Amino acid sequence: MTSSSHGSAVPGLTPYQQKLRDRILAAPQVAAPAPWRPVFDTCAAVGGLVGIGFGVDPESGEDLVMVVSHAGHGLFDATTGERIARDPHPEPEEGEFPDGPDLSCPGLGPLAGTRVRIAGLYGGGLHSTASGGWHVEVVGPDWPNERVLLSADGGMPHSGPHGEKWWHVFHSTWSELRAVGFSPSGRTLAVATSSDLTLWSRSEA
Repeated sequence: MTSSSHGSAVPGLTPYQQKLRDRILAAPQVAAPAPWRPVFDTCAAVGGLVGIGFGVDPESGEDLVMVVSHAGHGLFDATTGERIARDPHPEPEEGEFPDGPDLSCPGLGPLAGTRVRIAGLYGGGLHSTASGGWHVEVVGPDWPNERVLLSADGGMPHSGPHGEKWWHVFHSTWSELRAVGFSPSGRTLAVATSSDLTLWSRSEA
């Protein structure tokens, strides 16, 4: 039996750690609970994705997601999933990839004239908590495959049943995770891998 099999003992783990690992391995991937809803039918394919960052539409106040990839920069409406701007050939000297102490890139579309902090392959991070007690965590009980856990009690699923207090909402078995987290407003949850972008949205934060 391999170390990634359910119920297998892993040398060096305490009984509590072993029990927690087994619980996570046994939890199937499920839909995120209300009020979260998926923005895309499945995901948005973005080959060679490097990282993502959030901005705010200056007119509507809605969340925007900027995607940086080896194929250029793109900007998505985080509520509808519409790609509202794209720059396939950003100028290297202006920030083709995240650069500087804040790991930022020049914005595009409604974010033109600003710089957007990008989390992903080069470093950085997104918010791991959101209002309402929501928490998102990345775990790797069968690394290198990683799982994204959404919790409603403000922390990892140390207690409470799966599907009621915590949810296994994403399982990265085909691509490497780049960034996971909430927008600053708390209205958007994003999971970016090296090949795609998955978003969930809620109307109130």
